[in-house]
Amino acid sequence: MSAKLMEYFNKTPRLGTLSTAGKNGKVDVAYFGSARMIDEKTVFMGCGKNRTFANLQENPHAVFMIMEPGKSPPEWKGVRVYLKMTECQTSGKKLDTLKAQVAQKAGEAAAKMIHAAITFEVTELRPFADFGQGWEKSIY
Repeated sequence: MSAKLMEYFNKTPRLGTLSTAGKNGKVDVAYFGSARMIDEKTVFMGCGKNRTFANLQENPHAVFMIMEPGKSPPEWKGVRVYLKMTECQTSGKKLDTLKAQVAQKAGEAAAKMIHAAITFEVTELRPFADFGQGWEKSIY
């Protein structure tokens, strides 16, 4: 993985979704603006007490997908970042710091919705769409 991926992952604005599944296989996908790569192998984000949170309690695997529209489907850019949850804090310094940052950027109401600070390990990368290209070519 590279610093270019980290830069791409953290740029704004961007559309990013997190897909999760519970132990019963029921799938959920949700938009997340708070997800950030904090180093080349780690993603950190806030999460409400919702389906995503419930699914991650049952199954720590997820996929974060970043999408950028193009004029036609082959011109769309993006990347699929496969993740495994390594830590989930529903209290403590990480959560308090995250809530304070969100309050500054998005307001107190948004900060109050955050129930957990979640840390993921990056386990795999795939291009946005498999048009015979590696993930690196799918983001440039």
